[in-house]
Amino acid sequence: MNLIGHFAGREGRTVQTAIVGTGGFGRSYLAQARLVRGLACRVAVDRDAETAAAALASVGVDPVRIASCNDATAARAAWDAGHWIATGDLAAVADLPLDVVLEATGDPEAGARHAHLAIEAGHHVVMVTKETDSVIGPILSRMARERGRVVAPVDGDQPSLLIGLATWAQVIGLRIIAAGKSSEYDFIFDPATGHVTSNGDTITAPDLAAWLDPADRPWATVAAGRADALCALPQRAVPDLCELTLVANALGLVPDRADLHAPIARIPEVADLMTDQGGLLSGRGRLDVFHCLRLPGEVSFAGGVFVTVACDDADTWQMLHDKGHVVSRDGRTAMIGLPRHLLGLEAATTVLEAALNGVSSGARSPRPVVDLTAFADANLPAGTVLQAKGHHHTIAHVSGRMTPAARIADDAPVPYYLAAGRTLCRDVAAGRPILCADVALDEGSTLLRLRRQQDAVTDWGMGSGA
Repeated sequence: MNLIGHFAGREGRTVQTAIVGTGGFGRSYLAQARLVRGLACRVAVDRDAETAAAALASVGVDPVRIASCNDATAARAAWDAGHWIATGDLAAVADLPLDVVLEATGDPEAGARHAHLAIEAGHHVVMVTKETDSVIGPILSRMARERGRVVAPVDGDQPSLLIGLATWAQVIGLRIIAAGKSSEYDFIFDPATGHVTSNGDTITAPDLAAWLDPADRPWATVAAGRADALCALPQRAVPDLCELTLVANALGLVPDRADLHAPIARIPEVADLMTDQGGLLSGRGRLDVFHCLRLPGEVSFAGGVFVTVACDDADTWQMLHDKGHVVSRDGRTAMIGLPRHLLGLEAATTVLEAALNGVSSGARSPRPVVDLTAFADANLPAGTVLQAKGHHHTIAHVSGRMTPAARIADDAPVPYYLAAGRTLCRDVAAGRPILCADVALDEGSTLLRLRRQQDAVTDWGMGSGA
């Protein structure tokens, strides 16, 4: 597709945007927006105006041209004067003539408030905050559609890129067996030392050498052997499950197991592992993740996305195999990958799609198919605050599961990011799901209110609305 032609409507027009949250993603978007013809981001929102102003200055905006605004009157005056605007409150800039608001705080509660405010103000919303999207994505999309606007996941992160790859495969007639992504950080094995490095941590794993070549062993055996050899490294990550939850609710694909198989695999092996024909999966239309295992100097999958598809014509796929495409050993499955996600550098395609074409880069009407729910990995006493911390916004001793979507109810597993920041009101034993009744949910929460609204309007007898 010629994307310049696809976005022809931008000729002579500037799409005006605001970024909420100026961390890694938000700052990279601010920097790239200055380079995209027909796109502007003159508004930055963060915890306080000083933080937002510092982000603008860091991407080359003249500090003299940055106005710190705490109310709508000051923001309008700064806008009319052609200044960049820094603020600690989205409400101060919500009435400006913006086309798109990008929510990138990573805070599930703040994300809900900001998305709701932006929709009510008549703006398209690009949801970078997957934590919010995993709890209330379908209702936000519905609210926006009712106002002639869209809510979209963002190109630059895996959910939108995977939705794009999977729907491309469907459009050209490929039969999808599985879809997924690689984890954020490779497992880099040095056979000379027996060391494995991942995300800055290095461990000794001499047993991995025996599993580097799968030989003719069953793939389930190989996956288990590698997992045991690298048991000192994390092999499940809540963000991976969160991102695949968004894809499930967009496309109707589901995980094979609630915590995913998450095999450690070399890129050419994915076509063999992510299949129901001798691989790890029990059926088709599945979602999963793999940890990219490579040697020093070998190419990375870079946290990219993939689909595995059926090789319906053997001669065609033999030709493609000979050209270097990844085809399984038995020739029945192929892996097609997109080895990138460039964060804010490629967000412009989603922004332009929304502003110029009125289309989401996700599903037009996502439906609750899967919930990302909380699971106790240790005994958690009543009074424990389930605080999500760190770069990956995870709760200590609480992992995630992708479980069938369900209404909020005392006996239902609690959505992971609905529990975040809340206090346990009763003990939860290790090895069991955390239920809604286990958590002191905040009835004043925008996230909870919108989730209840989502539950009320969901037709639980229907499948995905992709």
